[in-house]
Amino acid sequence: MECAVLFADVAGSTALYEVLGDERAFALVESCLEVMGRASTAARGRVVKTIGDAVMAVFPDVDSATAAAIAMQAEVGRLGPPEGVRLGVRVGFHFGPVVERDADVFGDTVNLASRLCDLASRGQIVTDEETAGRLSPLYKTLVRRLCAVPVKGKEAEVELVEIMAQAGDDGRTAIAVRPAAASAARARLDLSFEGKQVTMGPQRRKATLGRDLEADFTLRGALVSRAHATIERRHEHFVLSDHSANGTYVSFEGQPEIRVHHEDLTLVGDGSIALGQPAAGSAQRVAFHCRDEN
Repeated sequence: MECAVLFADVAGSTALYEVLGDERAFALVESCLEVMGRASTAARGRVVKTIGDAVMAVFPDVDSATAAAIAMQAEVGRLGPPEGVRLGVRVGFHFGPVVERDADVFGDTVNLASRLCDLASRGQIVTDEETAGRLSPLYKTLVRRLCAVPVKGKEAEVELVEIMAQAGDDGRTAIAVRPAAASAARARLDLSFEGKQVTMGPQRRKATLGRDLEADFTLRGALVSRAHATIERRHEHFVLSDHSANGTYVSFEGQPEIRVHHEDLTLVGDGSIALGQPAAGSAQRVAFHCRDEN
C-alpha cells in the first residue's frame, strides 16, 4: 500500500524538565501528544504509535498529512505555560509505499519520513520535493523550497521543501527563510572545547551543549542546565537556541557579550559561548568559527 507517513516531535521537550520539573513537564508533553493525535484523526489519519515525545501517523494522501501538520503547529503553540517556555513541534512526512504488519508500517518511506522530521527545526514542517508534487493547488501555495541534503541510504541528495504554516500580518504566508543560495552548501561552523572539535555543515546539522554526558559538548557547573542549548544549521545560517534556566552568553569577536535566554541567536564570524554565566566568570567556553568552503 501507499500512504503519507508523518512524524511529529515536541521540540525542546528535554529542556521542559529542567524548567518545569518532572511532573509538570510530563503532563505538558502528554497534552502535546494528545493534541497531535486529535489533529491526525481529524485529518483522516491514524496514529500508528507514540515514541517518547513523538507521534507517528499515516494518512491516505499528502493533503491530509499537510492539514494535520498545520493543525498540530497551531494547537501545540497554544499550550505554552506562563513560565515562558516556548513549545513547538517539528514535523516531517513522506509519501510512498509501506509494508503493513500488525497495524504498524515499515519500509524506506517510514525511514525517510523520520529523517525529515529530524531535519526540521522547531515550528517547521518539512517534506521532500517529490511528496510536495502531490499536493493540491491550494496547499502548493504554501510550499517553499529549501535545499538538497544527503540522506543515509539514498544515492542522490533529497530536495527539502518547507510547508509554511504561519501567516504574516498581511494575511499572506510568512517566509521564514530565504531560498537556499548557491553558497549554502558550503557554509560550515567549527566548534571546539577542551580538545574536542565538531564541524557542522550539510552532513551534520545539529550540536547540543549542556551538563548531560550525552551532549556533544558537556560543560560542568551548577549554573549549567542538563540540556542547556542547541545549535542548528538552518539553510545557510547556524542558529543557537537557549533552553536553560540561566541563559547562554555569546561573545562575537570585537563585540559586547550577548545574553540569550529562551530565544535564538544566529552565529556569525568568530567567537565563544559560555553557559549559565558571563564568559568573564567561566573557565569553560566553546569556541566557534563560521566559514565558507570554496
